[in-house]
Amino acid sequence: FMGMVRSTYLLDEAGKILRVWPKVKVKGHVEEVLEAARTA
Repeated sequence: FMGMVRSTYLLDEAGKILRVWPKVKVKGHVEEVLEAARTA
């Protein structure tokens, strides 16, 4: 049993995957995703 595995996907308007964050750690993750979304 692996337990909970968190992953985040950043998609463009067409649904294309722009970036993947596997094995997410909560601390600081929101800021990292927002910065990636701003520059995408």
